[in-house]
Amino acid sequence: MLVDYHVHTEFSDDSVYSLEEVVKDAIGLGLDEICITDHVDYGVKVDWDSGEEILYRHGEPLANVDYPRYMAEMERVRHLYGEKIVIKTGMEFGVQTHTIPQFEALFRRYPFDFIILSIHQVEDKEFWTQDFQTGRTQREYNERYYEEMLRVVQQYKNYSVLGHMDLIKRYDKAGIYPFENIKPFAAEILKIVIADGKGIELNTSSHRYGLPDSMPSAELLRLYRELGGSIITIGSDSHAPAHLGAYIQEAKEYLKELGFRDFCTYEKMWPIFHRL
Repeated sequence: MLVDYHVHTEFSDDSVYSLEEVVKDAIGLGLDEICITDHVDYGVKVDWDSGEEILYRHGEPLANVDYPRYMAEMERVRHLYGEKIVIKTGMEFGVQTHTIPQFEALFRRYPFDFIILSIHQVEDKEFWTQDFQTGRTQREYNERYYEEMLRVVQQYKNYSVLGHMDLIKRYDKAGIYPFENIKPFAAEILKIVIADGKGIELNTSSHRYGLPDSMPSAELLRLYRELGGSIITIGSDSHAPAHLGAYIQEAKEYLKELGFRDFCTYEKMWPIFHRL
C-alpha cells in the first residue's frame, strides 16, 4: 500500500499545484491514498474572510486556506476520482502558543480526517527567512524551538501527528545541532505525544533538501520507538509534481530497519494501522 500523507496544493500559500492535478498525478503514480494537508499559519497569515489586508509574497497571497472553497473542491474531486484513489481531508496547522485559540475554533468548524501539528514559526518569526535565528546563538534558537513545541503539545490536543519534528535543522546555517543537546526536550515532547494517543510523521522532503539524515532524524525516530511510540505516517511534503509520492517506498523500508512494524493512515482523526 502506497500513501502520501503530507500533500500541499493551490490552497497553500506556497504552492500553485491544483488539487485536481495532484489527484490525477497521484493516480498516475500508483498511490492508493493521499491526504491533502494545506497550510494554516495564524500569526503570520490571515484568513480570507478576516477583514484584514492580505499581503502578497512573490505574487502569492499570505493567507491561510480558503476553507469553504477548499472543502467544496475536495468533495468535487472525491466525486470524480474516488473510485480510483482514496482522498482524505487534512490540514497542516502551524501552531504557536499564542495562536492556539484560533486553531481550536477552526478545528470545530470543519470535519477533518487528519491534522499535522507543525512548528513553523516562533514569536511570529519565520525560520526560512532567518528572522527567528538572527540575534540568537545556535543553542538559543534550537532550544527555543523545542521549548515552543513542548508548550504547544502540552496545551493543544486536536491533531493527529507531529510534523517534521526537527524542521529547524532544515534552516540551520550553523549545521546540525547535536542530538544529545536536544534529547531532553525531545523526550519530554514525545512522552506527551504518546500519552495523548498522537503520533509523528516521517517527512521524505529531507532528500530534496539535501539533509544528511531523515526528518525526523534516526535518533529521534529511535527515541520515539523506545518510549513506546507506534503511530507514524509517511509524507512527501509535496508542493509540486516532482515532489508528490517521492521516496515513500524507501521510507517504509527505512522504518522497518529502525524496528517499526506499521505505518498509519487516518479516518475522522482515528489512526488505521497497516503493516510496513
